Amino acid sequence: MIITHGWPRATRPNAITIGNFDGVHLGHQAMLARLTARAVAFGALPTVLTFEPHPRELFTPHDAPTRLSSLREKMERLRELGVAHVHVCPFDRTFAALSAEAFVQRILVDGLKARYVLVGDDFRFGAKRAGDIELLARLGNDAGFSAESLPTVEAAGQRASSTAVRIALSGGDMALAAQLLGHPYSISGRVIGGDQLGRKIGYPTANIQLKHNRPPLKGIFAVRVQGLSTPDWPGVASLGTRPTVHANGRPTLEVHLFNFNQSIYRAHLRIEFLHKLRDEQKFDSLDALIAQIGRDALEARTLLNVG
Repeated sequence: MIITHGWPRATRPNAITIGNFDGVHLGHQAMLARLTARAVAFGALPTVLTFEPHPRELFTPHDAPTRLSSLREKMERLRELGVAHVHVCPFDRTFAALSAEAFVQRILVDGLKARYVLVGDDFRFGAKRAGDIELLARLGNDAGFSAESLPTVEAAGQRASSTAVRIALSGGDMALAAQLLGHPYSISGRVIGGDQLGRKIGYPTANIQLKHNRPPLKGIFAVRVQGLSTPDWPGVASLGTRPTVHANGRPTLEVHLFNFNQSIYRAHLRIEFLHKLRDEQKFDSLDALIAQIGRDALEARTLLNVG
């Protein structure tokens, strides 16, 4: 997969879909499947046009939605789905100030040599979100590209959207989140050094480096880990602020792998969240915490059928 950044300067025609693609859920996957088919018909390179950061992180950083995926995680998912080219536009004040007409001319026509553009049925573009699919189609007709919108994709009786996934995760409904995504929700990161508390109390953990300080879920989970010599390794994970032993408020992701004793420092792992066991809580003593960890590990083993 080719990944390019900045203001685009393509050398060949592109068939383009546009969006944040946060989480790469079933709606996004339907867009990608349609894009691939139409790109062949138009003799163009299928291209995902996305933005970094999320527009609301620029305009309302304190009220922006939590990210389902980091940029790297998004790229990994798009690569797994067979995307040929992703272009990442820097979403800054200059970019945000482009009128709808300027966006089409400078980004789609001049920058990406668009022959075909596919968007969602709620797509808006340009300064103050002034453009819609009708304007895109009209401008495309003048500029020589075709524009199409894809109807809403439903899963589990509701619209598949990043917002719906966030709601499911915050409510602890891992099964619903997986239905909307088409796969279990996951967080990827590198194993970094920790304070070794888990090892001292009999539950050694892999400490995963988080890319964002506002994960979309918190609590204790039964998980499955990818990236080890054996796939689908079961474990139990804590994602939160560790209130019993720390008070800095920064979230951490710690994973205890069942029946595992290898060194995996600096390994890059993907943690799949399968079942939420409970919310995070503060215990009166370290002994009380250790006892609860034991109960959590037993419950996770039962859910994951681990002996």
